[in-house]
Amino acid sequence: MSTSEVVKTERILTFAEAIREAQVLAMERDDRVFIIGEGVPDPKGTFGTTTGLRDRFGSTRVMDMPVSENGMTGILIGAALVGLRPIMTHQRMDFMTYSMEQLLNNAAKWHYMFGGQQSVPLVVRAVVGQGWGQGPQHSQNLHTLYAHIPGLKVVMPSTACQAKGLLLGAIADPNPVIFIEHRWLHGTKGSVPETYYEIKLDSAELVSQGDDLTIVTHSLMALEARKVLPRLKDMGIGVDLIDLRTVRPLDQATILTSVRKTHRLLVVDTAWRTYGLAAEIIASVVEQGIRLLSSPQRITLPDYPVPSSPGLTRSYYPNSCTILRKVNAMFGDVVDSDDFEQDWAHLVHADIPDSSFTGPF
Repeated sequence: MSTSEVVKTERILTFAEAIREAQVLAMERDDRVFIIGEGVPDPKGTFGTTTGLRDRFGSTRVMDMPVSENGMTGILIGAALVGLRPIMTHQRMDFMTYSMEQLLNNAAKWHYMFGGQQSVPLVVRAVVGQGWGQGPQHSQNLHTLYAHIPGLKVVMPSTACQAKGLLLGAIADPNPVIFIEHRWLHGTKGSVPETYYEIKLDSAELVSQGDDLTIVTHSLMALEARKVLPRLKDMGIGVDLIDLRTVRPLDQATILTSVRKTHRLLVVDTAWRTYGLAAEIIASVVEQGIRLLSSPQRITLPDYPVPSSPGLTRSYYPNSCTILRKVNAMFGDVVDSDDFEQDWAHLVHADIPDSSFTGPF
């Protein structure tokens, strides 16, 4: 189901409200669904996504948890194996590294090792992205790390409508799903249907159509790419913009169909360059022997840890201007690229989105 197919009425929610609503609907429909995580019952409610849920569903279904990620992940795998449907939340994806052993060796493998007779219906929510100089240990985008593991699905929505439908799809899935939310998206707003709907975890969304260039991206960078579409149109460049929505499984069919038409490819990822998702997408296109008019290009984070310094963040994080400059270069510098800098020239600290963004942190 595409996002456009489910938007029937104009009802505006924030990304965080859409995630909260998805959990409410899932818990109302199925009493096996429960939520657990560090800070879940806190007044801030995990960036507003779990606010008030304990009051509504009680302390046996909405729980705080000790700072013991690996142990608690093992407990939730066990709960899933006996028929429950846990939603585990992490306010930082960095904290998930403590539970890698359980996710890699147990959750991801169980369905395969037991010949499909058992599965682990576990959803792990994790927040990624920069913010206020939190730096190397609290701002990492680790989706490629988990997407590398057979048996795990990895979901990265970019809009409120996607967030609700993909989370409901993840909760309904019989196998483990890593559901990744960029913290800059929680306050963004969009049209979200009030009804229950699931978006399949195996298909990308074709946001725009054009004959000149394929841009493949996801999460926050999908919003940055959307910003540049009017300017690219003014430059005479028609774009197939593909929002992946899920990075594993990867919707290669949509990507290949587009590149066969445009013969130009730009992949924009929120993670590091080397061994990353962008490299995998480019490799999958090259393997098909598609002849390109220009070499495939990628925009990623540079290969060093996330900085805290305001000065370093300005050259670390890509944005809409980065995309415009890259596309301009791919088409032979058709306009003066200095003009692209106006929207971002006022920023002193590149890990604060804009002056309207207030947090929570």
